[in-house]
Amino acid sequence: MSVVLVRTAGELHARARVGRRAVVMTMGALHEGHATLVRTARGIVGPDGEVVVTVFVNPLQFGAGEDLDRYPRTLDADVKIAEQAGADAVFAPSVDEVYPGGEPQVRISAGPMGERLEGATRPGHFDGVLTVVGKLLHLTRPDAAMFGQKDAQQLALIRRMARDLNFGVEIVGVPTVREPDGLALSSRNRYLTPSERRTALALSRALFAGRDRHAAQEALRARAREVPATHARAQALSALGESRAAADTHAVAKALPGAPAAVRAAARLALDDAARANPPLVLDYLALVDPADFTEIGDDFTGEAVLAVAARVGTTRLLDNLPLTFGAAP
Repeated sequence: MSVVLVRTAGELHARARVGRRAVVMTMGALHEGHATLVRTARGIVGPDGEVVVTVFVNPLQFGAGEDLDRYPRTLDADVKIAEQAGADAVFAPSVDEVYPGGEPQVRISAGPMGERLEGATRPGHFDGVLTVVGKLLHLTRPDAAMFGQKDAQQLALIRRMARDLNFGVEIVGVPTVREPDGLALSSRNRYLTPSERRTALALSRALFAGRDRHAAQEALRARAREVPATHARAQALSALGESRAAADTHAVAKALPGAPAAVRAAARLALDDAARANPPLVLDYLALVDPADFTEIGDDFTGEAVLAVAARVGTTRLLDNLPLTFGAAP
């Protein structure tokens, strides 16, 4: 397959469309995570559909002192990666093409959900993200758009925008791709020195520690439900290392290790160790949130949740997350 590089929306609109069109939005510096998005898009639209990769470094989502100027621009390599992954076209517009009148006076507001976590650390960031995503959806006119789950809050906001503003586009979340050592793939990983990378691995270690604690809790909860509410049940719980006082089913559900507070504690241990490393990890936040609005969950929460972390190592800021599901109380 030969990929076509287009620079204007007019060129893109002039292309004949037969099947469905899927778009993968990127800021360039493509890696295997982006390639996975492209392959997912190809699977959705099929051989007769069209996959478009956008490459645009959006100035609106960079705050003062952030890395807009040093953000890698590698268009030739990006086109090759997009082609190898199965894209039909790369849309690489100029800033003037996307913002013909300069910075837009009217922008999309992310609202309260966009002011939490990443939004609190980077004020206005999500307004810039949603504004450019909205514009690129209009410029590319896709049936579906792929976004990585690594940027979980961004994905949630884009889904909410598409639903609330009736974009009529299917928003598809694609699981995070990791390097062999566990570090989530990111264009910013290239900024890390070898020693900084060793420290940065604490992000994924913290998430995996929280996940393991959560898995142990859910397994114990399931085991507790299977044991009859008798003396035998109390003995079985005791054999699992639980107090006989936890024989009451409701008490077990509340007191099991791995409840939200314990998941946070397990993750924080790994981050605390990294804070003493050389170079140190500087934590922005560790949060266990409801993906519906990105507010912190309580210990009685059931359903889907996201364990999210963001931190700096040296001058590089990284973020990562894992989805968790908390079972219903017995």
